[in-house]
Amino acid sequence: MTQTITLIPGDGIGPEVAAATVRILDAAGAELEYENQIAGGEALARHGDPLPNEVMDSIRRNQVALKGPVTTPVGKGFRSVNVRLRQALDLYANLRPVRSLPGPVRQRFDNVDLVVVRENTEGLYSGIEHEVVPGVVESLKIVTKKASERIARFAFEHARLHDRQRVTAVHKANILKMSDGLFLQCLRNTAEAYEEIECDDRIIDALCMQLVVFPERFDILVLPNLYGDIVSDLCAGLVGGLGVVAGANLGDKIAVFEAVHGSAPDIAGQNIANPTALIRSGILMLRHLGQKEAANRIETALDHVFNTAETLTRDLGGQASTTEFAEAIVRAMNAQ
Repeated sequence: MTQTITLIPGDGIGPEVAAATVRILDAAGAELEYENQIAGGEALARHGDPLPNEVMDSIRRNQVALKGPVTTPVGKGFRSVNVRLRQALDLYANLRPVRSLPGPVRQRFDNVDLVVVRENTEGLYSGIEHEVVPGVVESLKIVTKKASERIARFAFEHARLHDRQRVTAVHKANILKMSDGLFLQCLRNTAEAYEEIECDDRIIDALCMQLVVFPERFDILVLPNLYGDIVSDLCAGLVGGLGVVAGANLGDKIAVFEAVHGSAPDIAGQNIANPTALIRSGILMLRHLGQKEAANRIETALDHVFNTAETLTRDLGGQASTTEFAEAIVRAMNAQ
């Protein structure tokens, strides 16, 4: 049965990588219809809001969205569209699979295969801050038992579903004994119901050091919001950068799959952006929708393009345009 999804191309290079991804999804035989919506800078100019109600209504109606990058102003301007989406739709789990690329593409490590699970709705990203007195700003870190327990269950259920062997809780409970202490204790309590899955923990700073030395030792990492944001990008750097990893924001009923990189306005409109991140997010989306055959076709073709290394975008060491890269994937699917 054809599934209608909300398609949000986003800002900057977003429309280009979204068009390439849609081309590939359609060529793979994905049973999808697209309800196009705008968010970000264009929506702000048109509607006075970077995240109009029409976008939220569309996602709630369709329950699945595919989103390109949306610009977030630094230190000023409108609040992050991504954070608003996650909190308004209760997309409490951010899922970031990180896997080494096949073929000769240069990367730091060749044997990375881990998953970052990030609590998505609270912590410092609750955005509760105020100026105490001029020159002094206070920001509150919110950690709850409810949110910590459900992200723990998500991580262990993901491990069980995908035959992962170990879940590592990441924290700073040696210093933040109450907030991170609560997060860690919730993980340990939840682990008791998943005896077949190993559970351990790492202090956040020690984890970062270990990741850049031997990332192959880790399987699933589960982290509070801010730590998860930082570590998921660090892990992307282990395998080639934000342009090649998938991302999903998941709730109990709604799922938003997204490119995790920025909008890159400096190269927008030049047809040179790498669409791999959104393509891989599209693969995650198809599996979420039960369209595994189309997902496998795209993944096999994408790996083929990486392995042959004949049609790669500039960030991967090639000269191919966004369109040429997408068409190479389509040809690889047609040859299957």
